Amino acid sequence: MSKCKVLVIGSNADRIETQGGGWGKTGHYLNETVVPAMAVIEAGYEVVLATPDGTKMTLDPASDVPAHFGGDEAAYKRGRQFWDSDPVMTNVRTLKSVIDEGLDNYSGVFIPGGQAPVTDLMQDAELRTILQHFHEKSKPTAMLCHGPISATAAMPHAREFRASLIAGDPQKAQEWAKGWQYTGYKMTVFTASEEKYIEDNILKAKLYFNMPDALNLAGGEVIINPTDFAPHVIEDRELITGQNPASDHPIAAKLVAALARANG
Repeated sequence: MSKCKVLVIGSNADRIETQGGGWGKTGHYLNETVVPAMAVIEAGYEVVLATPDGTKMTLDPASDVPAHFGGDEAAYKRGRQFWDSDPVMTNVRTLKSVIDEGLDNYSGVFIPGGQAPVTDLMQDAELRTILQHFHEKSKPTAMLCHGPISATAAMPHAREFRASLIAGDPQKAQEWAKGWQYTGYKMTVFTASEEKYIEDNILKAKLYFNMPDALNLAGGEVIINPTDFAPHVIEDRELITGQNPASDHPIAAKLVAALARANG
């Protein structure tokens, strides 16, 4: 019998703006999504997936390899099967329907990475409602890799904040960030040097801003592991953030432990 519900929130983006007016293909990382989700289910929780428009997330092809599962082919196949056919991943809700149902039904929330959240989630008004609820109720709120940029959705002026970042106006971005509920929180996120590897080798283009600078401008206290692609997780109050794909198992463990504490 399931203990309680945990909300997993995904993006519907399949492309991201790049400097010079271009677009790069994007999505969510396989391991970053399925490893924590499967760990939460294994711990006895019911997982509900929701996206802004209620359709399934796009899989970032760069993540669709056993290397992101420690080279374990069997673990990769289990993860891919979960992504492809598990009811958790195929019965997708809209963010609005989850809000309308009542957020008191959920004990925790998790947002995986891949660059997709940098487009829609970080400025989504319905995500703002969700994050405000989990913040006010001190419920575990976990975000991995690029996922932590979604925390900016909780700003009163998230769209303006993102637009200022795209425009290269950090002073304006700081002004729009006032009133952010995570100001002063310790957190981590995919680093600029880690992003450079993706820009150079996968996107073949540069993004308009990097994630640590954005969260620092917003008022967060960003702490990074200087070793690229090494596991790193930060927990501060209800917020649990992981730096990169290698942080999938560590953030899953932190989230499961936080859920256990929250549920007695």
